[in-house]
Amino acid sequence: MDLRADFLVIGSGIAGLRAALSLAEAGEVVILTKSDPGESNTGYAQGGIAAAIGADDSPELHARDTIAAGDGLCVPEAVDRLVHDGPRDVRELLDWGAAFDRDADGRPSLGREAAHSVRRVLHARDATGREITRLLWARVSACARIRLLDDAGATELSIEDGACTGVRFVRGAVDVGTATARRTLLATGGAGQVFRETTNPAVATGDGIAMAARAGARLTDLEFVQFHPTVLNVEGAPRFLLSEALRGEGARLVNEAGEAFMTRDDPAGDLAPRDVVARAIVREVERTGTPVYLTLAHLDADFVTRRFPTIARACAHAGFNLARDRIPVSPAAHYLMGGVATDLDARTSIPGLFAAGEVACTGVHGANRLASNSLLEGLVFGARAAAAMKAAPQPAALMVGELIDVRLPGRASAAVPTAYEVRDLMWRSVGLLRIARGLEAASAQLDAWLAACEAAGGARRCDAELRRTTTLVTVGWFIARAALRRHESRGAHFRADFPARDDLHWSKHVSDVLHT
Repeated sequence: MDLRADFLVIGSGIAGLRAALSLAEAGEVVILTKSDPGESNTGYAQGGIAAAIGADDSPELHARDTIAAGDGLCVPEAVDRLVHDGPRDVRELLDWGAAFDRDADGRPSLGREAAHSVRRVLHARDATGREITRLLWARVSACARIRLLDDAGATELSIEDGACTGVRFVRGAVDVGTATARRTLLATGGAGQVFRETTNPAVATGDGIAMAARAGARLTDLEFVQFHPTVLNVEGAPRFLLSEALRGEGARLVNEAGEAFMTRDDPAGDLAPRDVVARAIVREVERTGTPVYLTLAHLDADFVTRRFPTIARACAHAGFNLARDRIPVSPAAHYLMGGVATDLDARTSIPGLFAAGEVACTGVHGANRLASNSLLEGLVFGARAAAAMKAAPQPAALMVGELIDVRLPGRASAAVPTAYEVRDLMWRSVGLLRIARGLEAASAQLDAWLAACEAAGGARRCDAELRRTTTLVTVGWFIARAALRRHESRGAHFRADFPARDDLHWSKHVSDVLHT
């Protein structure tokens, strides 16, 4: 099956859908999504979308909070675009009919989450991503110039004369096709599935990062993986995200003895940045040898179940009453701050190829993303990507940083691993707490596995499991290399052997370019 369009969008989350709606104003659009159209990280986003629309808020204050969370590595120009474009783009969602929660006076109800200095998070109960997905899909479905192809797994970018002309894809086990377009947008989301413990759905395997790397695109900041601190931790139950909005409304972290412990690590206590909370939980479990819990028992029970119905149902399914019981929690991989390097208009280092949302790295999040800036990033930079894709071509103005050339490992010296083996290795050795010996061992193993995957045909065959494993190994390989290289602790990247932040040597972004 061969397709032609003016614009190609790979992915069906908030960034891809928002871009497609604008692109349809200028031509025919094809959206490729490898699974069900609604299956993306966007749909799983609970807490909300941050925007400076409150009377006590401003873009400048939102920028200050974003930069503080980014731990010295945010790109100021990217933050400026996020916080200034954000209110306009969120109001557009409201104009389109987004069913966000409202206060008694009819204004959007604003929640507060960790590291925000004011209430600025719009929400639809605890299923904000699902509501935004519903709204955007309704508009996309009504647009005659947008064609959706589901169950279409993109495998390889098409590059001609150094420029991207589209993508090869598979449907099922045998159908191989090519989608050709003047401009291509990667909106494939994140890579949480690279880790054994994650909040991300099964589709979040880092496909866009792997494809872009193999095409020679520049990748940046892949060592910065955010681990969400509060994920349901019950043996035999799914690893369900317990939104930061819970703590924003007053939930507390306590140990087995019922003691609140977060103020020992940060004056902000339960509302400290995610990396601080996640590491504090790990340390408390190690100190006590017992679990850590999230409790809302001191809050009004009716309010809890009314405000968080989705989370309450998930907890009930695992045997807990969210409003009354202590809920066992632990960290899990949640969000990738690094990705395919882009400028502020989503241009990558390859002409004709754009990237937006979690797959991209503008530097807007620095070393650690501020809560509820992810949906905002997809919305803002999805719209900016569309504007640039419709405009006359121009070279990307990527962020300044150190550039390192890398090559794939040589001859295979191991068998192709299972996906679980890859994810388990990444969780144990390249997870929340990192150290040289673990990173070195993981890098060596990933070298061997990547060579084995290459020898077996890698992502170029119609073997879905092999493609998935190859992608996980490829993205894990880049993350492990980046984590081993950065000799400091900053934001979400913590090295036990380099526990301090080192601005003298590491106040910089580092990019990889793969030469095959």
